[in-house]
Amino acid sequence: MRRVFSRRAVGRIQAASFLLLAALPALAQSGAKNGEWRTYGGDLGNTHYAPLDQINASNFNQLQVAWRFKTDNLGATPEYNFEGTPLMANGVMYSTAGTRRDVVALDAATGELLWVHSENEGKRGGVAPRKLSGRGLAYWSDGREERILYVTPGYRLISLNAKTGTVIAGFGANGAVDLKMDDDQQIDPESSEIGLHAAPVVAGDTVIVGAAHKPGGVPTSKTNVKGYVRAFDVRTGKRLWIFHTIPKLGEFGYNTWENDSATYTGNTGAWGQISVDEQLGMAFIPVELPTGDYYGGHRPGNGLFGESVVAVDLKTGVRKWHYQLVHHGIWDMDIPDAPMLVDITRNGQTVRAVAQPTKQAFLYVFDRTNGQPVFGMEERPVEKGEVPGEWYSPTQPFPLKPPAYDRQGFTMDDLIDFTPQLHEEAVQFVSKYKLGPVFTPPVVSKPEGPYATLALATAGGGTNWAGGAFDPETHIAYLPSQKALTALGLVPPENGRSDMRYIAGSAAPRSGRGGRGGGGGGEGGGGGLTIEGLPLAKPPYASISAINLNTGDIVWQIAHGETPDNIRNHPALKGRTIPRTGRPGVFSVLVTKTLIIAGERGVFTTPSGQVGAMLRAYDKATGKEVGAVYMPAGQTGTPMTYMLNGKQYVVLAIAGQGFPAELIAFKLPS
Repeated sequence: MRRVFSRRAVGRIQAASFLLLAALPALAQSGAKNGEWRTYGGDLGNTHYAPLDQINASNFNQLQVAWRFKTDNLGATPEYNFEGTPLMANGVMYSTAGTRRDVVALDAATGELLWVHSENEGKRGGVAPRKLSGRGLAYWSDGREERILYVTPGYRLISLNAKTGTVIAGFGANGAVDLKMDDDQQIDPESSEIGLHAAPVVAGDTVIVGAAHKPGGVPTSKTNVKGYVRAFDVRTGKRLWIFHTIPKLGEFGYNTWENDSATYTGNTGAWGQISVDEQLGMAFIPVELPTGDYYGGHRPGNGLFGESVVAVDLKTGVRKWHYQLVHHGIWDMDIPDAPMLVDITRNGQTVRAVAQPTKQAFLYVFDRTNGQPVFGMEERPVEKGEVPGEWYSPTQPFPLKPPAYDRQGFTMDDLIDFTPQLHEEAVQFVSKYKLGPVFTPPVVSKPEGPYATLALATAGGGTNWAGGAFDPETHIAYLPSQKALTALGLVPPENGRSDMRYIAGSAAPRSGRGGRGGGGGGEGGGGGLTIEGLPLAKPPYASISAINLNTGDIVWQIAHGETPDNIRNHPALKGRTIPRTGRPGVFSVLVTKTLIIAGERGVFTTPSGQVGAMLRAYDKATGKEVGAVYMPAGQTGTPMTYMLNGKQYVVLAIAGQGFPAELIAFKLPS
């Protein structure tokens, strides 16, 4: 069933009182509708929820492969990291795929290829900062016409006829909007460092597009292109509005940039998914930090709207409210994923909320009508660092609830403890590093020490781009997270590598039994810090946490993913029983009527001798595993589900080292 609101109706909703709004039926966070999956997160609130239960605890182990779609020949070379989530509408599945980010339409029952669209962008695509297939696309229909919209690696917004795959000639210029144009700044059409992995979001007749850049631990310059957010008319491609994530002179927030640093600083893009509440007429934008992931001395000040959740008017892009989660970020925490739009109950009243998962493993919960923290927020003093030229915020915001859902910072209690000997080696190993709680600042790396600040829940930890999930019936959020240890060390750049005073790096020597002794920051970082080949931090390495958003309390937490082979078979652990450790890597969860469904990253050797991964199902009330089925490679994209011809399907992207990317679909036996 389609719900379409006229502009006049939207205007009335915007003008209504809070009580009237609370009485209206929830749309943005009600899950995927009518057995389909028409937008990246299942709904515009990115709940990753579908109220389906044909596949349940009693039969999950009976799932069989319904079809597989291989992407080997899409693009000049095969892809090995397929992060996309396909869509399904009217019996057709749509997905980006392959190293050139082609778009494919498949028969959702059989996986048969119906059409493919490809763009060869030449040098522009070849030098793009965000390559490969990306994370997905958008579907739009007015009941008569159907369109698919996606962003190419070269940063162009393409509109296609959903039935044929041909470009919509009347959209932009011959079916494409050049996103490097009309962006309120000069952008080189080929070499400029801007692109996007995320899917555009379509709400009504508006399509919203964010921006992404290269990883910023070692930027070539303190000056970079800015990651503005724009909206376009879904029919014509005409720009409707732009939101300056780094304010211009005279705009709100400009005074949070000292020494005119807003004029040259870049990044601050929205590289995660954007969420929309059509009834409130608001879009919710998760913004990353500005140029320089670990050194911010060239951008003194808190720097709005870096690492902020920003609510804007859907029709105009005008800021409604914002909340900065990290002041003057120097930890690469970003905001990497979609704000979840959730309706919860507080003191007997419905609260329209937005819940933002983060790399720092805090779930920040705000009233989405006004940006007020639902459970309270406290500015607490944090350590001031000693990096020359750096500017430090004296405080950072801490939510009073929910508590952190994964370990933060790094202390002696976080060290490997499989055996006393391994633990003692770890104690010696970290003696040349700086340890501390969350928001402990980076250090200048020195040969005599400290080599770096060690930190969990920063660059690659906590919840990353895959985001969380929410059950609109129980009001429980499900947060995937990983414990990725990052070494926050800074060094002066050499040989003209950068005009920054400091970049990520390490002066640490190669160590012996302790593994690599250095490493700068970075996605999934930490420089591979190990003890005898085992991770320096103790498990679990990946977890799923269930949080009751009515109360802000953690309901349960489990390790997700089988223990890796190199740990199970390590000679130092021979004869020891190692509980399931979970598997590191960015992963995501799907919520159905009764289950949490999530695949593992990477592969392990199963009891039968097969090398592969498992798609696992958990009871969503308790976290108990209730089923698992084999996959030939690990999960790389977010699972989705739909009903077609009386059958429920679960589909996800898988890939891995030596295993080219594919979509794999499961269903119950006929």
